[in-house]
Amino acid sequence: MTSTGPLRDPANRVSPKAVRLWLLESLVALVFFVGGSLLVSRWVGGSDWSWVPRWLAADPWLLPVGVAVVTVPFLVAEPFVRYAVHRWELSGDVVYARSGFLTREWVFVPVSRIQTVDKGQGWFERMLGLATLEIRTASHAGSSTIKGLDFQVAAGLAERLAHRAEELRDDAT
Repeated sequence: MTSTGPLRDPANRVSPKAVRLWLLESLVALVFFVGGSLLVSRWVGGSDWSWVPRWLAADPWLLPVGVAVVTVPFLVAEPFVRYAVHRWELSGDVVYARSGFLTREWVFVPVSRIQTVDKGQGWFERMLGLATLEIRTASHAGSSTIKGLDFQVAAGLAERLAHRAEELRDDAT
């Protein structure tokens, strides 16, 4: 079978609350980036090491400020871009998911090949009422995940997939 055009987008977006989840995760990353650069700046500040640039030894506060100025725009924009591209759909006998911005990934999982369907929640996901659905198959690709689903949507989808997979079970699984 040959394709006559680009792949269409899957029908369903992840939950809008996923943006808040990804913003929280970005905030944690920002704390680690700026905190790490602050530790490095205190370590090299005022040092007389030849490998440390003079401007950094004289003004070590520039390092965490520079890290914050460079990373904040990316960490703030990333959740919105991620929400715009993450989609999923249960279409007939296939789970279709798309994710990624710079490197886009399309995943098609035949329901008949599904071995297990798991839903999980991290701390932030639990706070926001979200879940991640993990679909495992016996293929070389392993498992596929759909992140940022409302908990009830993930629970319902997991149940539908489990029942449908049992109905479609074939000899290859």
